[in-house]
Amino acid sequence: MNFNVYQRVFRIVDCDPFTRRFYANEGCALNASESFPEDLFAHTRAMISFKQTPTDQAEMKNYVEVMLKGGRPNKKLESFLNHSGKVLSFNILWEDKSYDGGAKYFVLGYYLSDGNIEVKEINTQNSGQYPFPMLLKKRLLAKEPILTHCPGMSLRSEDMYGPSDLICGKTVRVYGRDCLIYDCDTFTT
Repeated sequence: MNFNVYQRVFRIVDCDPFTRRFYANEGCALNASESFPEDLFAHTRAMISFKQTPTDQAEMKNYVEVMLKGGRPNKKLESFLNHSGKVLSFNILWEDKSYDGGAKYFVLGYYLSDGNIEVKEINTQNSGQYPFPMLLKKRLLAKEPILTHCPGMSLRSEDMYGPSDLICGKTVRVYGRDCLIYDCDTFTT
């Protein structure tokens, strides 16, 4: 039944077992329980969420807005301001199993401001190996990269390495190379 409180009408749809027993002892029969009425607000919000712009159209919209000298929000600005210049530095080892391979040592830098990873080789003099300074330029590193003919066109999302994945004693996979994290600097600890 409906219940009016200061010109606001509430609908009583059900009660707990104690209340039912109380009214039964008093000799008053209660109506059967009803289901809750449909929440129109939740239905409206679901329809609004359903009508989202596809990702390719959103990228085109941002591109056109920038070309017309309009601004767009910088989603990573707060992270950059809070973590600018802060880098987690790890020493990693890659056991190269090729014919002329061997143990190769690198420094992995995780930039807290944007989540990018950079891997540099530790060169030693007179090692007999050609110095190759960068294994990976500063970029996001996927745990399992999705290889496609057209980069950036895959609709699947990639799981990227984060600070919680970089722990001494674990391995990090850098494009097919399993590298062991064996040390870190004092800032990282």
